[in-house]
Amino acid sequence: MSRIDELVKELCPGGVRYEALGVNCEVLRGKRLTKKELHEDGNYPVFHGGLIPLGRYDKFNRSANQTMVINTGSVGEVVWSPIDFWSSDGTFVIRTSQNINDRFLYYFLKTQELYLKTQKREGGVPTIDRQSVENLLIPVPPLKVQEEIVKTLDLFTELEAELEAELEARKTQYTHYRDALLHFKGKDVEWKTLGELGEFTRGKRFVKTDILSEGVPCIHYGEMYTHYKIWAKEAKSFLAPELAAKLRVAKKGDVVIVAAGETIEDIGQGVAWHGNDVVIHDACFSFSHNMHPNYVSHFTQTEIFHSQIKRYISSGKISSINAAGLAKAKIPVPPIEEQIRIASILDKFHILINDISGGIPAEIEARRKQYEYYRNRLLTFKELNNG
Repeated sequence: MSRIDELVKELCPGGVRYEALGVNCEVLRGKRLTKKELHEDGNYPVFHGGLIPLGRYDKFNRSANQTMVINTGSVGEVVWSPIDFWSSDGTFVIRTSQNINDRFLYYFLKTQELYLKTQKREGGVPTIDRQSVENLLIPVPPLKVQEEIVKTLDLFTELEAELEAELEARKTQYTHYRDALLHFKGKDVEWKTLGELGEFTRGKRFVKTDILSEGVPCIHYGEMYTHYKIWAKEAKSFLAPELAAKLRVAKKGDVVIVAAGETIEDIGQGVAWHGNDVVIHDACFSFSHNMHPNYVSHFTQTEIFHSQIKRYISSGKISSINAAGLAKAKIPVPPIEEQIRIASILDKFHILINDISGGIPAEIEARRKQYEYYRNRLLTFKELNNG
């Protein structure tokens, strides 16, 4: 940061002037395209109501390396395009003057997203007025200062992108090793049905309004998709003791398997439970068995498991499966020592790609906080007193 601090002291010791964005930039509204004009083979992305392009088109109306402010849909979101693109009428593109570095403006406007979202005009279709963008005060330090700030923030952005790419690569690697280890292709291993290996107990119904911040630990089926992964020993939610006493529990070593969801693909995810008794929702089963619980849980993530249970899932507004259907799925049953070895390998991958306290996600979060700290610091200037 010393280089930037030195430049600020040298080039703007008295402070930086703040001016309305419209003084130094032109706010350009895009042009609407119909869905019929969009096609997958178009050369240029079409931006309309958010970060994700609406489709593709054969022409572009805005050049690369410009900032957009979304004015419908994800109103107030700030988007950068490194390539030529088509700006629809759901976006404002900011054309800068020679006093403003485009990338500097992008970084500053990202700090103003919350403010821009508050400028949303409600109506038939929520939107933001051009004037709200034009009137936004922006700092205008010397270009040399802007360029140095951009270099620093780009470096943080690149580091985060590298970590995210590594995370995706590790997820692919986990899937590869999980499937390779649990398919046992060409190996002499016995396959048995889950019904032969253990017993399924269905939970009893409770609703979200029953959930408390303390009490008897419980697992609501919706949390199986949003909170729990391969294993757990502490619950996220709790119930009153008098209600919990009427319900059913999973015990230490059981695998809790979700049995209902919005799609067929949602069904069957298992979580190895390593804590004390925990109450389970009626859209879950506890599977009691004599296998290594994490081994079973990893297996419930595989395509070979889901391909077996699909035929037993009933579809409707909510898809679901009963105990008889789950019991018919077969799982390879190597010696317990081999189950422990395989689970240990996959557990390490799981920690690497999911653990917010020590894996790649934790490193990404740390980088993100570091980036936000320096971004806010670098983009906050002493205001020039023109008086």
